[in-house]
Amino acid sequence: MLSKFDDYPIHQTAEPVARVATGDRNSYDRYWFNGYADDGEFYFGIALGLYPNLGIMDCAFSIVRGGEQHAFHGSRRAPTEPTETEVGPFRLEVVEPMRVLRVTLAPNETGIECDLTFRARTACIEEGRQRWHQNGRLAMDATRFAQFGRWSGTIRYAGQTVEVDPARVYGTKDRSWGIRPVGDPAPAGAPATDLPQFYFLWSPIHWEDHCTHFGIFEDGDGEPWHWDGAIVPAYENPAEIPGTEVQEGRKIVGVEHELRYIPGTRRAGSARISLIEGAGERRDIELEPLICFRMKGLGYTHPEWGHGYWKGELAIAGESWKCDELEPMAVENQHIQQVMRASWNGREGVGVLEQLAIGPHGRYGFKEFMDPA
Repeated sequence: MLSKFDDYPIHQTAEPVARVATGDRNSYDRYWFNGYADDGEFYFGIALGLYPNLGIMDCAFSIVRGGEQHAFHGSRRAPTEPTETEVGPFRLEVVEPMRVLRVTLAPNETGIECDLTFRARTACIEEGRQRWHQNGRLAMDATRFAQFGRWSGTIRYAGQTVEVDPARVYGTKDRSWGIRPVGDPAPAGAPATDLPQFYFLWSPIHWEDHCTHFGIFEDGDGEPWHWDGAIVPAYENPAEIPGTEVQEGRKIVGVEHELRYIPGTRRAGSARISLIEGAGERRDIELEPLICFRMKGLGYTHPEWGHGYWKGELAIAGESWKCDELEPMAVENQHIQQVMRASWNGREGVGVLEQLAIGPHGRYGFKEFMDPA
């Protein structure tokens, strides 16, 4: 089961690169991107996932604009060649690792197309290893890094064309791999004694000459079991960005958050996130929502196009919905990203606040599996 990567000195086990070291069915390797206009006119998301022990590769592209969200979904039998990052009309190309990537979605029956190039603005930010046990079982064990950048290119959908201008369209690349629940549910075993619970916030923000990174996972009592934070310099030219061996930025020793939820939902009407530096200095960032993107457009909690589901040798589909007609408390609508106007110390930035709140969370008054604010 050799592949092109086997010609490079990158092996971590005695197996060929295409064969993962774990037999866990939930093994995955994933690209994820967002992009958004600085005034909140639109947001788009992109995803490509490989599930080597399920033999599946899937992808998605979705845009929200003008009160509507449109989504392309694709799935195929996983290729035996890891460098083949294509699903039907969808293709992801690493032009220059950790600098430049290109995503194309050729004309297809859904009417959704794109030709987009991501150019990095910062070095990569490696998050801490994320391990989470659910009902006594290891449910997530992942490595993740994020990188800030700008987008250029064109998007077409529903007879409309969107020109993506790098002067006003920012974004984030998110790469992760390891283990997390994917595909059909595994056999349940002994029934759980507690309500399902998961609380996650993630907020990468672009500023004029730097970027800030915030992320946190909490249990039902509101206690963090993992967090990340960073303040890193930004560069105009990707060629100026230091290599992966350089660790940039200021030391962050803690993160905090205060969300003000919209009544009847689990979606933030406004928020404050805080980064606490090693010297004790606090950066309190106020966030104001501009537009909301449902992550089900990229397969997250999607009832039909969830990650790692077998759809056949090759399958694609398109869908759309009006945002104000969605049921705010439906489980599939809980995982969201909101484009946020950010302010701190008289300066303005733009970024996103990703939110997923399932089950109890004592601090914000959630007591049931899906009770609203």
